[in-house]
Amino acid sequence: MKSKIILTCAVVALALSLFACSSEVAVSASYDGKEVKVPVDGSLIVTLESNPTTGFKWQYEEEVKDTLHILTGIPDETVLALVGQKFVAPEAGASPGTGGEEVWTFKAVGKGTTELSLEYSQPWEGGTKAAKTFTLTIVVK
Repeated sequence: MKSKIILTCAVVALALSLFACSSEVAVSASYDGKEVKVPVDGSLIVTLESNPTTGFKWQYEEEVKDTLHILTGIPDETVLALVGQKFVAPEAGASPGTGGEEVWTFKAVGKGTTELSLEYSQPWEGGTKAAKTFTLTIVVK
């Protein structure tokens, strides 16, 4: 009986430690302007509402200098590296023109602090820029 209690406690402790040390951090628009902590070798998943039928998409923040468009919202790649970006369409049966989500996946590659800045824009010349913005400070430990 005593060994069953010890085994049960060990299993519960292991499950709690795995949950507490999750290596995947998922954020949404509600994290705008906030800071998150991600362990080295962990993943950061950023999910933002998007509707490409309107011509808008999320992209790194952009600055125009001398008519050159320079991306400025890219995180420090020695701290955080982009490993994937995809659009997730709405569920089947949704009304035409219904938006979905853009999902950005990053890997925490080294200790440090960096910032991610995205803007929801129409990427062509003359399109609306920065209709929405998303900024996140990432601390990799």
